[in-house]
Amino acid sequence: APAVFTEAEVYQRSFDPQEYLKAFYTMSDSQGQPNTFLAKNLKSLYEMFSLEGLSGQTLVDVGCGPTVYQLLSACERFQEILALDYTDQNRRELQKWLKNEAGAFDWSPVVKYVCELEGDREKWAEKEENVRKKVRQVLKCDVTRANPTEPVSLPPADCLLSTLCLEGACKDLATFRSALRNIGALVKPGGHLVLLTVLRETYYAFGNQVFSCLYLERSDVEEAVGAAGFDVRFSEVQPYPPGDARTDCDAVLSLVARRRDPGT
Repeated sequence: APAVFTEAEVYQRSFDPQEYLKAFYTMSDSQGQPNTFLAKNLKSLYEMFSLEGLSGQTLVDVGCGPTVYQLLSACERFQEILALDYTDQNRRELQKWLKNEAGAFDWSPVVKYVCELEGDREKWAEKEENVRKKVRQVLKCDVTRANPTEPVSLPPADCLLSTLCLEGACKDLATFRSALRNIGALVKPGGHLVLLTVLRETYYAFGNQVFSCLYLERSDVEEAVGAAGFDVRFSEVQPYPPGDARTDCDAVLSLVARRRDPGT
């Protein structure tokens, strides 16, 4: 792991979204080995967004990065999506795909996989269209701020999604807990939080770069979610396949929680 925790400015300066996508978001690697990490995460997201009551008007995706995999099941349950990320080049890369521009990453194998989970692989083009139509805004955010989208104030959303973001953005547990409170305030009471978080990881690497990750146990995440005003409805840990030199991640936590009404 890096000697000093990777600061936000390092992401802004040197995170390469295209290299990141190539490293982690193809369904199989150059040797034809399946990407079990991605497949498991897609399945977890599909299961979480199938839970009763997980639907509504607006969903906010915090720390979307340059990816859309996390929206493929969500887009069936919400009418409008706002995607937020700190890094300018990640937002640009995402916009490229949303606008169907030349040189955008090819998500179609991933979309087909999710459509297969949903029972109709042939609907993949329709799903891509659906995501493109529903992502209304792509905004800058900083989870360490009390209002992460400052100077913009967002109306409270029905659902907040955050996948593989906070553990890379928070240098210690106190920052993680505070970031969850900050983003938790973006959801209306009774609304949901959907998290995908890596456990017991200190770094991830791609290209020639290594990025820090906050070492978290399941209990750290569940306690922080509770302290941010949410009740956990669903929580499941999947082991991470060993032997991947790109990360020392041990497992992935999928979690759904409901925001309590203030005063209860």
